Amino acid sequence: MDTPRVPALTPRAAPQLLQLAAEQPSTVISVVVQKQTHDQSIEALLANLGGTIVRDLPIINGFSAKLQAGVIRHLANADGIRWISLDTPVIKQACTGQGCIDPVRLAAAYPQTISADRLWNRATPLRGQGIGVAVLDSGINPQQDLYDNVTWKDRIVASVSYNDGWNQTPYDMYGHGNQVAQIIAGNGSTSNYAYVGIAPRANLINVKVSDDLNQGTATTSSMVAGMQWIYDNRAKYNIRVVNISLTDSVVESYHVSVLDAAVEQLWFNGIVVVVAAGNGGAGSVAAPANDPFVITVGAADDKATSSPNDDTIPTWSSYGPTIDGFAKPDLVAPGVSITAPMPVPNNSLAQTYPANVTAGLNGTRNFTMSGTSVAAPIVAGAVALLLQDEPNLTPDQVKYRLMATAKPIGSAAQSGAGEINIQRAVDATTTQSANTGTAISQLNNDGSSPTTWTSTTWSTAKWSTAKWSTAKWSTAKWSTSAQIMTPPRTKTK
Repeated sequence: MDTPRVPALTPRAAPQLLQLAAEQPSTVISVVVQKQTHDQSIEALLANLGGTIVRDLPIINGFSAKLQAGVIRHLANADGIRWISLDTPVIKQACTGQGCIDPVRLAAAYPQTISADRLWNRATPLRGQGIGVAVLDSGINPQQDLYDNVTWKDRIVASVSYNDGWNQTPYDMYGHGNQVAQIIAGNGSTSNYAYVGIAPRANLINVKVSDDLNQGTATTSSMVAGMQWIYDNRAKYNIRVVNISLTDSVVESYHVSVLDAAVEQLWFNGIVVVVAAGNGGAGSVAAPANDPFVITVGAADDKATSSPNDDTIPTWSSYGPTIDGFAKPDLVAPGVSITAPMPVPNNSLAQTYPANVTAGLNGTRNFTMSGTSVAAPIVAGAVALLLQDEPNLTPDQVKYRLMATAKPIGSAAQSGAGEINIQRAVDATTTQSANTGTAISQLNNDGSSPTTWTSTTWSTAKWSTAKWSTAKWSTAKWSTSAQIMTPPRTKTK
């Protein structure tokens, strides 16, 4: 295997920022600033240059700010600056458009495709009890399917919001976060168990980072702020998994992405990070899906059948190698025509794609989506089942277990280890670790030389112990994401 390359040294600001500084110096822009120091000298310099701090981001030893583009070069040359990034839009990786639990009632195929249904009714049922799954998305609304169907307590145990646009409550009027939450942990009660999430008794932690308008857009800084909250509250809510169904609009090295630096810190602190690969096909894997540590999930088409034997990989599912030479995705899960109950009938997705709305029971409605955005929460729910069964597994052990027990499908380039089979993963006994020897993001280095990861590198990694030394940088490139239209469909046996 080729050694992933280390980015070449360039100025301490993203190239597109330097271009904006030259071409549109009076334009006010949003940036994310990272510091090498832990004092307030950079904040003071920013104020002297006419800039305004918007949000403190201690998870990356930095902050987000607004300033005129013309002062970027001056700020980038200051002592104590590590890197300045554009506070870029972060894209939903979902596509929409036309297009005891009784498994016999299931109308959706995906729980049986990955064998989750075989774990729900064991002597010791595995339904995600006690495991906290954080959903970094457009919010989650209180709804019947997200109550515990044994105790009838609300399983949305915490809700916070960091989005910058309209409706800064934690509620989802866009529709994406609710869909993700249902796929992870819906209990099926509103649909008479036709649509049941993978971990129907897991707890959900609602971290809203994207807007209800503008197609659910998030920003780098809102995502990092959300991840900071997850880190700070991980013990309080037993957050063991985080689902991120968004990717950056810039394709770049993981050594220069603050999103990658942040997800690595969650990973090193015991949280399994599951990320959608994207919907752009070959060579389009962006942060944080490009990070070598996290579990990057591509999409499979389950053909609406319970057996995985006829499954294929849709051409739009993103795959690598990444800019740094890592193979992605790590595995795949069903991601075509995934249907779930829709608790807010007038959300933006339903209004934009009315053909994807179908009638449910007692006046309820369902919504169908396709994309790696709905494949990732299938894996996040599966991880909750595995961690309920073996709570002492580390993120690296979880990743290795899922990949070692996946069913090969299509080409390895497109599907990684293959399609997830959570029953095999639970029944397996290996405790080997993935990622050993992998270089951590240079934004997380403690010193100027690359650090490689082993199971004992940071036994108790903490944000406060991360030092911010000089790093090497590569050229950032812009990319777009694909939109895939698929009609609703029902399961066949």
